Amino acid sequence: MSHRVCPFWVGYLLRNPLRRLLHDPRQILAPFVRPGMTVLDIGCAMGFFTLPLAEMAGPQGRVIAVDVQERMLAALRKRAARAGLLGRIDSRLAPADTLGLEDLAGQVDFALAFAVVHEVPDAAGLFRELAGLLHVGGLCLLAEPKGHVGSAAFECTLAAAKEAGFAVREGPRIIRCHSAVLVK
Repeated sequence: MSHRVCPFWVGYLLRNPLRRLLHDPRQILAPFVRPGMTVLDIGCAMGFFTLPLAEMAGPQGRVIAVDVQERMLAALRKRAARAGLLGRIDSRLAPADTLGLEDLAGQVDFALAFAVVHEVPDAAGLFRELAGLLHVGGLCLLAEPKGHVGSAAFECTLAAAKEAGFAVREGPRIIRCHSAVLVK
């Protein structure tokens, strides 16, 4: 589901350990992820959130990491192997116009869409597809960077999520981001 895709080299900046000072994955994700969950990381890049998600989901859990760039996924797999988490992560290359995850219909407990929806050409289509992947009561944490997405654009994103059938709740406070929790 590519549109304005982040260049590959930016993936190195996004996985920088100093980023944890602003966006600590465990702190952001702790209210949502439990051991044994099936988790979807949309636009995973090199795995800044994917690896902590795999740790939090535990040995019985599963993380589906989706990106439109094979180079990002290759870097993620290397990092996951070094961390001993490769067996918990299912990395998948998304086609240009879909997530390509039909085999997961109704199986996802939690999805993360962190700084990715603004890169997708059809946000409404993404949310419709996501609604089909989450089970009833499943959650999606949506976060968009304020530097790329203004308040009005974020409200349009939330309207697209509502149109796809999501209830929208206030999201956690994430520095320099708009956030919301989408409930199926």
